Amino acid sequence: MKISLKKLSFLLLSAGLASATLAADLKIGVAEALTGPAAKYGVAIKNGFTLAADEINAKGGVNGNKLALVVDDEQGKKEEAINVFKKLIFQDKVLMIFGPTLSNSAFAADPIANAAKVVVFGTSNTADGITAMGPYTFRNSVMESDVLPVTTRAAIKHFGIKKVAVIYGNDDAFTKNGYDVFKSTLDAQKIAVTNTETYAKGDVDFKAQLTKIKASNPDAIVCSCLAEEAANIILQTRTLGMKQPFIGGNGFNSPKLFEIAKDGADNTVMGSPWSADNSAAANKAFIAAYKAKFNADPDQFAAQAYDAMHIVTAALQKVTITGTLDKDRQALREALPAVKFDGATGKFAFRRAAAKDGKEAGYDAQQDAIVNIAKGGKFVLLK
Repeated sequence: MKISLKKLSFLLLSAGLASATLAADLKIGVAEALTGPAAKYGVAIKNGFTLAADEINAKGGVNGNKLALVVDDEQGKKEEAINVFKKLIFQDKVLMIFGPTLSNSAFAADPIANAAKVVVFGTSNTADGITAMGPYTFRNSVMESDVLPVTTRAAIKHFGIKKVAVIYGNDDAFTKNGYDVFKSTLDAQKIAVTNTETYAKGDVDFKAQLTKIKASNPDAIVCSCLAEEAANIILQTRTLGMKQPFIGGNGFNSPKLFEIAKDGADNTVMGSPWSADNSAAANKAFIAAYKAKFNADPDQFAAQAYDAMHIVTAALQKVTITGTLDKDRQALREALPAVKFDGATGKFAFRRAAAKDGKEAGYDAQQDAIVNIAKGGKFVLLK
């Protein structure tokens, strides 16, 4: 005899053997750069999500429902991010989306999620203006405008800096925004800028710009760059006999920096919400679990993804899953803003982003920055 799912649910409810709904998989979209230049971030992010989801599922999931990650490679490209978002929302019918990896891609793809009334949660997007795109945009990646002033102030004090040179990528939302923040920060902290140089994404030879910087004899070099470009810039300054310390944003916080620059990166100061040197119990447990699962050291981006999955889980624990996708998506959106969490990246809460052009905004991260300095091929806390 065949019994329909609806009839089975009714019988179980009648017998007191089921809650309001049957357990089901909660499909979570993961749109990250798993190939291409941004994969150095995207793969670590995917690993962070995977680790957290496996831990949560091993403990029974979310109110009996298992997390099921639907992972797609957006390649760090705007057009691919748009395609992946459409697939995840309309074809795979995920509950929400994590990603994309880069701020450039977020500006392109996040409006699709907002139009569909689907939560999009960034764990690595730090450019200003992302959460202003709509009320369904969330992030636990701390904005550069919150981190860089703290980082710069600490570096100035540590090294006695009076003047700096600046170099940044002028064709990327993250690096351009970082430059804007550095510029206003240096002005506010009354630090002279000897000269400002730019480069384009994919450049590998920076000697022309660095020769000009060397001639200006700055006390330090401010670099708004992603990890691979930053590492090559650092390496080439050392080849030119330059020994100045570097000041960078959280794009520096990747093992790739030390793979390329090695100990040439010593005395690089970087601000981030996460540090491997943080001895808090939650962080130590995360690092140990990550190493055991992936046989590699985690980075900031893995830690932020790991915490983000736990943040979403905390919200889902307050939600009654109905099986009606639009209702469940909206219920998650309403539950998320109240979540507070203390994880690998420390104490976290959301704060409402500033509205722009009369649009309702989403939610940014409220979290303290940690200032790190590179010593012996790794970042340690700057004391």
